[in-house]
Amino acid sequence: MLNLTDVPAAVDAVLDEFFQATGPILESIYPTVGDGGRALRDFVMTGGKRIRPMFVYAGRHCAGDKITVSETPESVAETLRVCAAIELIQACALVHDDILDRSDTRRGNPTVHRRFEALHRARGWDRDAAHYGDSAAILIGDLALAWADDLFHGVLPVGDTAQREPPRPTPFAASAVWSQMRTEVLAGQFLDITNEASGDESSTAAERVMAYKTAAYTVARPLELGATLGGADETLRRELHGIGIDLGIAFQLRDDLLGVFGDPVQTGKPSGDDLVAGKRTALLAVALQRADGDAAAVLRASIGRALDEAELAAARGVLVDSGAVAETERQITERRDAGLARIEGLDCAESARADLRALAHRITVRSR
Repeated sequence: MLNLTDVPAAVDAVLDEFFQATGPILESIYPTVGDGGRALRDFVMTGGKRIRPMFVYAGRHCAGDKITVSETPESVAETLRVCAAIELIQACALVHDDILDRSDTRRGNPTVHRRFEALHRARGWDRDAAHYGDSAAILIGDLALAWADDLFHGVLPVGDTAQREPPRPTPFAASAVWSQMRTEVLAGQFLDITNEASGDESSTAAERVMAYKTAAYTVARPLELGATLGGADETLRRELHGIGIDLGIAFQLRDDLLGVFGDPVQTGKPSGDDLVAGKRTALLAVALQRADGDAAAVLRASIGRALDEAELAAARGVLVDSGAVAETERQITERRDAGLARIEGLDCAESARADLRALAHRITVRSR
């Protein structure tokens, strides 16, 4: 097996090959359709931490000596193909998320919908440039979702089938995990926008979003998916899923803090972006529960609108003074430590546990 640190580069190689095969197909339909393919490729190949692929691979490693699927070049290629597919799911989620949040930047670059809004204006086209940008990005996100399924199931791009032998089909058990993961992340996203629209301030609502939009999709299901590809038994798969929920919630809680206090140079997004977007995060829920009336009013007035520096500083002050920041840090540590304790109890090779420990620290102690 590859070392975990080699996985991002190996996944990038799979994605690069896939985009090389699919790009000409879009160009052949019409040059402007090729613009969409290039935008998706740029988005996927520029930035991104490849966290989900590393958890898939770590899950496969945890199968270790319990593996029932022989470890061959074909099985490694299958795992990397699934790792690459999950990055296309991530692309779909982020491209659509940026539309929903009306975000202008992602990873320090214009978001996909802003890129196509600018292209519309630069070419002097008719009608609403912003609407065109949103529409183009929706379809590009849909394309990423469709291509993710193609990669996962080993479906070769049209015109590429003569170049190499088709890969072996993905096992049904792994397909079932994949299907559940897709449903969960979309359901979590739907709940997220509903919470924003309804103004639901409860911790319960925020926790459900964390569990399904982030924890299950970022850590729990990727771990389970990798272990399933390796033929792990149900006990190991279930334990990895539980570890993934703990670590995934810690990951999202750290994201909540970065969404308000993060350095734009590090995060690639404006500071305070979660407040501007009206995100009903767990951090916000705790602050609103603990702040007094006047402070809570200041915070509520800061949600879902553009903020100047003074307004952002005031909102941050409420988050700190209410104890919400300290409580969020406490929960991150608690969840991380719970995950680490369960990792120690896993019936797998020490090298696999070491990989999981490293990933646990990587996703919870970060600046972007």
